Amino acid sequence: MRIKKIPSKSISITDVAKASGVSITTVSRVINKFPSVKEESRIKVLNVIKQLKFQPSVLAQRLATGRSNVVALVIPRYEGIFYSFYALELIRGIGTLCAALKLDLLLHLTDSRTPINFKGVGGIIFADIIGNRQQAMDALDAGIPCLVINNYIEDLEISCIAIDNLGGAENVVNYLISLGHKRIAHISGDLITQAAAKRLEGYKRALEKNKIALNQDYVIKTDYSRGQAREAAEHLIKMPKPPSAIFVASDSMALEVMTVARELGKVVPRDLSLAGFDDNPSGLDAPVALTTVRQPLIKMAQESVKELNLLMSKKKTKIEKIILPTELVVRESCQSYNPD
Repeated sequence: MRIKKIPSKSISITDVAKASGVSITTVSRVINKFPSVKEESRIKVLNVIKQLKFQPSVLAQRLATGRSNVVALVIPRYEGIFYSFYALELIRGIGTLCAALKLDLLLHLTDSRTPINFKGVGGIIFADIIGNRQQAMDALDAGIPCLVINNYIEDLEISCIAIDNLGGAENVVNYLISLGHKRIAHISGDLITQAAAKRLEGYKRALEKNKIALNQDYVIKTDYSRGQAREAAEHLIKMPKPPSAIFVASDSMALEVMTVARELGKVVPRDLSLAGFDDNPSGLDAPVALTTVRQPLIKMAQESVKELNLLMSKKKTKIEKIILPTELVVRESCQSYNPD
């Protein structure tokens, strides 16, 4: 049992019971919020706990309630995962709400081949499913409350909260087309992720709906890293017939493209219109404020904790599948196309 020390001695639940004049069982019921405890006893015990600075054992609470408050956040490990602020935003959003709900957060970076030991875990949030589908299926088979974020899972009985990547990408490309651009390139993210694949699909859909032929030379696939974004930008800008606009799958990469364009003597947006995806705050500090697609990462993260907490407490059993909308944020990095 983990207990908090004070100068004179270690305080235990037995000490709290003696000082309160009640049984150990009553103290345990007060700590675990059992409604059957008399109000007078509850107040007395809580006052003693405060005076003695008693820290209840998390393990003991779990044994008493039969419920673990540990939430495992499983993030698939792949090249480029930490090149954007995506993972940081998820951890920040999930961690903040877990703290507010008094849930313990366990971060687990995993590859698709390694089984995960979920012993003692009360619920799991899978940050995307990238080659680790079996891990989610194993957790479901074990009866552990689970939820997937950033991936819309249609063929598993599992709750999921995803972002409308397809719609967001289609909207920003439609915006570029409305400015008169027809030679629009796309620097994609790692297509192993559903987000990158949907953004590429949205790009293609916008072109098709506007009757603009897809030029495969204008589509360059990357791993979301700034290094590969730099190579893609150099290739596109140096083409005999370069694009007049580029839609980039992340703001981090878009800012690298902007840097390369400046190095090659191009002026954004006069010579090249540029749009990203994420609404990374760093886009506001660029030499030219970046037009982007705002995705509600914090909202997705926090909603996932709320939903999982309901599943863990058995207040909800219904599977939910949610897609959160995006928002086009128009700034200074795009302008009307002028062939002259």
